[in-house]
Amino acid sequence: MNFGLLIIGDEILSGKRQDKHLARVIELLGERGLALAWAQYLGDDPPRITAALRQAFASGDVVFSCGGIGATPDDHTRQCAAAALGVPLELHPQARELIMARVRKMAAEQGWTADPDHPDTIHRLNMGMFPAGATIIPNPYNQIPGFSVGEVHFVPGFPVMAHPMIEALLDGRYAHLHGGGALQERSVIVYGAMEASLTPLMLDLEARFPGVKVFSLPSVDHPVHGRHIELGVKGRGDAPVQAYAALREGLQACGAQLGPEMVRGGAPT
Repeated sequence: MNFGLLIIGDEILSGKRQDKHLARVIELLGERGLALAWAQYLGDDPPRITAALRQAFASGDVVFSCGGIGATPDDHTRQCAAAALGVPLELHPQARELIMARVRKMAAEQGWTADPDHPDTIHRLNMGMFPAGATIIPNPYNQIPGFSVGEVHFVPGFPVMAHPMIEALLDGRYAHLHGGGALQERSVIVYGAMEASLTPLMLDLEARFPGVKVFSLPSVDHPVHGRHIELGVKGRGDAPVQAYAALREGLQACGAQLGPEMVRGGAPT
């Protein structure tokens, strides 16, 4: 299955907050032999969020959506998810119990009465309004849950909450996908070559080794290697090893000047 990531919030796009989700989700997936297929940043714009979620629901991918599930006026993700699905928002009964337990705990700690009809309580309960048919994602940090609809999972924007929730999904619902052949990369530094001259070799390798992707990363001012191209292959199982051997043969045949080699990711299964 492909994994995708949506990161929602004006504060990310404006630079007020630095995104911490992308790198961590890549790390969490990589630790389990999985990889992120795509990611998208979105501001707090309901039509754009709704369109992105409609596409996510239709994709069949496992998608983690971070941010916008609170109950303040700038939180739109819950409403947009319902709109994308064409269903109403409903107070999830299990979410209600978890939120009320949180309210009762706060009341006991601070010396006030946990009134379910108090405006503050009603506002907190809005965080349990999910699209009809959703299931909850437990939140170990403060018990205010996220929710899932199909393969799309909604967690808060706070990394301290979001990342354990995503990790729990990966180790629970998607544990059967672990170890399906860790993604690996093999590459070599190529000096004095142009991408155009290497393109036929790259196309030939992708045609000969299905499931392997060939990549080219040019650099014009690297502090160690100067102008060069990092040329490599990535994939799962034994295919990258075989494709890389063919890559080196092709480079040597055309007289390319080669530098250091690099291996990233797991060993072939």
